[in-house]
Amino acid sequence: MKLFPNTVNAVVKALEEIFDNNRYADKVIEKVLRSNPKWGARDRAFIAESVYEIVRWKRLIEKLSPSNDYYQWFGTYWVLQDRTLPDWREFKGINGEKIRHYRSKISERAILQSIPDWMEEMGSSQLGDKWDEEINSLNEQAQVVLRANTLKTARTDLKVKLEELDVKAYIPREYPDALVLLKRKNVFRTPLFKEGLFEVQDASSQMVAAALEVEPGMRVIDACAGAGGKALHLAALMENKGRILAMDTEGWKLQNAKLRARRAGISILETKPIESNKTIKRLHESADRLLLDVPCSGLGVLKRNPDTKWKLNEESIAKVQVLQKEILSQYPSMLKPGGIMVYATCSILPSENNKQVEAFLASENGQKFELIEETQVLSHESGFDGFYIAKIRKKNLAEMA
Repeated sequence: MKLFPNTVNAVVKALEEIFDNNRYADKVIEKVLRSNPKWGARDRAFIAESVYEIVRWKRLIEKLSPSNDYYQWFGTYWVLQDRTLPDWREFKGINGEKIRHYRSKISERAILQSIPDWMEEMGSSQLGDKWDEEINSLNEQAQVVLRANTLKTARTDLKVKLEELDVKAYIPREYPDALVLLKRKNVFRTPLFKEGLFEVQDASSQMVAAALEVEPGMRVIDACAGAGGKALHLAALMENKGRILAMDTEGWKLQNAKLRARRAGISILETKPIESNKTIKRLHESADRLLLDVPCSGLGVLKRNPDTKWKLNEESIAKVQVLQKEILSQYPSMLKPGGIMVYATCSILPSENNKQVEAFLASENGQKFELIEETQVLSHESGFDGFYIAKIRKKNLAEMA
């Protein structure tokens, strides 16, 4: 594959933004691709994939690169793909043979898997024998998964419509609304997306709304809704009948949920920022179903957010665990007796998952609840994102007597 200065420069500029200015990789790539509308699909794919892969393998590349210059990082990445570098001055001093030789001598898993030492220790101590396969899976490129909006189309019909646009997909078993693309495509530009026939949502993430067992006519609260992906799924499962209250402490995130709901043809979604504890208290025992898709480390979604590896640290994970505990101590009060609550994370760490649920159930407030079922989805077992889903029921007054 021939390299061109303008697209390699775009990759280098993106790396500068991500690592020197601490920007999020997905936002940076979006901005870089917008900067030159003349780039074709192949150029755009080259830039996005190169940036993500260099971010993903940063530690290994840094170790093997002759210098910390981002052009040298790119050159090192390129020869690790068994590709030939052009004779550019930016790549001076890069010897492919030497790089491949040094790589073959590295045996330390944290360097080979390109993760910080603290993450290696934490993953190994909490996941034991499963850690090696899990981090290996999380370093693979994520598949593009769609969720058919069943308010507007059947999954099989959507598959046919996509194929008419030369977007081929397969139907995975055990995920009722999912379609997995056979090849990466920018589906956001298709008329089908603009018509609201689907959302991009990983298969593991689609399990969360399904676990709530919603029915048409119910009152449902999604208390950590963010941009509303799971709230939209809940609305489709409820056949757009009932009421969904999408809430978040960061109210600006909910604006996107409104726009997405309009495109999806959803009328039962309302948004409400959580301004204080009073917001929670006013909704005391008002929900038939409660979703707590809590803030977490995001270690289960490293496939699609590889820069998380370099933004996280032990302190930030400790902080998010405190927040998870606080949410579990306050938010369940919004659930009616007999109602079902789902606690979910996109983490693979027991300390954020079953350990948090165990601590909650052992607390004074937790005595009113019982665990029905819990699922830890690991990426190397499912092929999709890592997720944790706990289905918890609030006891009736008679059961607590």
